[in-house]
Amino acid sequence: MEFGTDLDFPNFGRLGGALDWQLESSMPLFGTKFSANPTYHKHFYFYPLAALVLLHYLMMTSCTAMKRLSLGTDQSALLALNARITSEQHEFLSKNWSSTAAPSSVCDWIGVQCSSRHQRVTDLNISNMGLTGTIPPDLGNLSFLVSLDLRNNSFHGNLPEELSHLRRLRFILFSNNRFTGEIPMWFGHFPELRFLFLDNNGNFLEGNIPEKMGNLSVLKDLSLSGNYLSGQIPLSLCKISQLQSLDLSSNRFSGHIPKEIGNLEKLTYLSLMTNNFTGTIPREIGNLQNLQGLNLEWNQITGSIPKEIGNLTMLTELYFANNSLTGTIPQEMGNLYQLENLQLPYNGLNGSIPRGLFNLSALRNIALSSNLLSGNLPPDLAYRLPKLLFIELAGNNLGGVIPVSISNCSQLRVLELSINGFTGSIPDALGDLRLLQYLKLLLKTSEIKGTIPSQTGNLTNLLLLDLQSNHLTGGIPTAFKDLQNLQDLTTNRFSGSIPECFGNMTSLRDLELGNNFLVSAIPNSFWNLRDLLQLNLSSNSLNASLPLEVGNLKAITSIDVSANQFSGDIPRTTGDLQYLLNLNLSQNQFHGSIPESFGNMLSLQGLYLSHNNLSGFIPKSLEALRDLKELDVSYNHLSGEIPSGGRFRNFTAGSFLFNDALSIAVKVFNLELEGVLKSFDVECEVLKNLRHRNLVKVISGCWNQDFRALVLEYMCNGSLEKWLYSDNYFLDTLQRLNIMIDVASAVQYLHEEYSTPVIHCDLKPSNVLLDEDMVAHVSDFGIAKMLEKEESFAWTKTLATVGYIAPEYGSEGLISAKCDVYSYGIMLMEVFSRRKPNDEMFAGNLNLKSWINDSLPNSILRGFSSIMELALKCVGESPTDRLRMKVVLETLKKIKLKFLQVRQADE
Repeated sequence: MEFGTDLDFPNFGRLGGALDWQLESSMPLFGTKFSANPTYHKHFYFYPLAALVLLHYLMMTSCTAMKRLSLGTDQSALLALNARITSEQHEFLSKNWSSTAAPSSVCDWIGVQCSSRHQRVTDLNISNMGLTGTIPPDLGNLSFLVSLDLRNNSFHGNLPEELSHLRRLRFILFSNNRFTGEIPMWFGHFPELRFLFLDNNGNFLEGNIPEKMGNLSVLKDLSLSGNYLSGQIPLSLCKISQLQSLDLSSNRFSGHIPKEIGNLEKLTYLSLMTNNFTGTIPREIGNLQNLQGLNLEWNQITGSIPKEIGNLTMLTELYFANNSLTGTIPQEMGNLYQLENLQLPYNGLNGSIPRGLFNLSALRNIALSSNLLSGNLPPDLAYRLPKLLFIELAGNNLGGVIPVSISNCSQLRVLELSINGFTGSIPDALGDLRLLQYLKLLLKTSEIKGTIPSQTGNLTNLLLLDLQSNHLTGGIPTAFKDLQNLQDLTTNRFSGSIPECFGNMTSLRDLELGNNFLVSAIPNSFWNLRDLLQLNLSSNSLNASLPLEVGNLKAITSIDVSANQFSGDIPRTTGDLQYLLNLNLSQNQFHGSIPESFGNMLSLQGLYLSHNNLSGFIPKSLEALRDLKELDVSYNHLSGEIPSGGRFRNFTAGSFLFNDALSIAVKVFNLELEGVLKSFDVECEVLKNLRHRNLVKVISGCWNQDFRALVLEYMCNGSLEKWLYSDNYFLDTLQRLNIMIDVASAVQYLHEEYSTPVIHCDLKPSNVLLDEDMVAHVSDFGIAKMLEKEESFAWTKTLATVGYIAPEYGSEGLISAKCDVYSYGIMLMEVFSRRKPNDEMFAGNLNLKSWINDSLPNSILRGFSSIMELALKCVGESPTDRLRMKVVLETLKKIKLKFLQVRQADE
């Protein structure tokens, strides 16, 4: 029961009116008792006093009753919310919010606060409680609510319109939930709203920002990040003059950044990162002189950085990374004296770095990597940068010597100067950067010369040292013994032996010493590096044998000692390395047999033993390596039969070449030839073990140095595309149904019935061939992908045919079985409408999918509605919205059965 917006005065007024009427009606009685007699005077004074006492009593009683009734309304609303909660991680509410409690106890419930004046719920904070459920309409009855905080739960579904009744709300905090649907227009109806947080709702909020949100005239903070919102920024937002923080990041917004955004002069934080904004940065952004944080990274913004950015003198954070900005860095940015973080990498900026940037004494991070910047770094680069922690200038055209003054950046943690054109030597002064953790000088022009300074040993906090692709010479400094925190070391062109002191670098995780001129044996202390994860000593001149102590590297995941001069037996203790993924011992002089213990390395994915002097059998224990994807034992002296179990059935003959005494039960292919097509290899890999009546069979293969070819089963009726679009060819409805059932059957086999799931990736009519009985056979696996059983998706850089490609495949390279389902749905539409997805009639926002969707209600495709409805269920924007191919096949068979029944009845 509600009594309006004010409990005191309106209700008291109504009580007062009733009492006034009672007093008026009693006045004649008072009048008859009044006389000069003192007794009558006593009665005269007594009755009004009694009436006043009665008035006070009635007012207090009625007020208490109405407060009880109003608080009961709040209690009912909260209990309705509690009833909608389906899961509760901590059970706070279920143990505290009781339906049997008196309404007066509501104000003591957890997460609830009431006003002292009205005893009504004004603050509901149930954030971080691990709640799952939906929001009931009853919540709109909390008419005194000022703050509603549901953050960090799993509420889902649409937001009920009844929330629009909460006109007193100042705080709507719904971050980190799973709400769906569009942002309701009634969000513009909260005249008191200061803070609106709808961010990080699992990418489920979609649609445009309502224009009416511009009515929130006192709004200070608007956060909509981490959703699936689209469209342009409405100009009405740019009229909210009190706005101080605007975060629209991680959505699908597009269009230009409106110049009117410069009207938000109180703005201190603006983030539009990770969207699809295009056009240029408006120069009006320079009007936002209170701005402290500006983030536009990961968009498609073009043009130059406007010089008006230099007006933002309060700015501390500036992020423009991963756009397509061009031109020079404005000199005016040297005015940003409060700037702490400057992030401009992955653009097309050119010219030299303005000297003014090196005068910004508050600067902590500067990242300008992957641009087209040129020129030399100034000699006094670091004199005015006492707080600098990160310098990232990799991937430019910078030259000259590395300034000695960089040693003045005593707080520096990261120095990344790779892939530039620096010359000279590594300054000894780098040894003064005692806090440095990452040093990368990988250079594309290989002009850094000389030796590694011994002062490098002072960098005792160093975690990563990458000096590859230079002309550095000499031995590895013994000063490295002090780098006990070093985890990643990559160098080249060094000579001499590996120092004994490496055994002291117990934090080492990644050691890359490949392609050097190292000689001699690996020192015994080296095998003390028990936390080592990756070891690459390939392409040196190391010799002697590997000791049994190699088994001490219990954490190792990759060992590559290929192309050296190691000899002796392969240590049997190598089989103790349970986490090893890749083992490359090729191109050495190992002899003896392959250890039986290799079968214990159950994580192994790649085993490379070629070009040695190994003999004996291939151990059957290797059949236990279920994750083994690559095996190469070619160019040895192995004998006996090749194991047939486990992953061995997937290996080609090239894995076993040139072992004269080895019994090979397959045709030998020379895989050493260069210039082979990747698609050929993929198709061989996919087709060699597939067995299904609706897949094209491979009879044989042939090739020479100039070409490769597969010999396939001949399909005399050609492709489905020919039968759809060529003159004098016709398919009736039943034939089309049968063909699409055949295709669905083949695809279901690839996805769910073959031992390794196969994604075709390029389903279309031209890849469906018809035999003499018009039975369909799926062909062309040139870009197919094989998934492991536990994998549901993978990534690829190979694009399929435009029009048939799923959205996530085209935009992100993400492939799964649902990509084939999408392509199949497009094919289904095409086969029954005879419209190609790239037909000339489809332009702008019109495509085959939307045309079919619009045509169904109008009966343009009369007779095919059930087929087209099935097709639309295959082409959902999200993979989760699409059917499994098994369901598609079953549904299509039911449609065929119904079609036959109807046709038989008609006959």
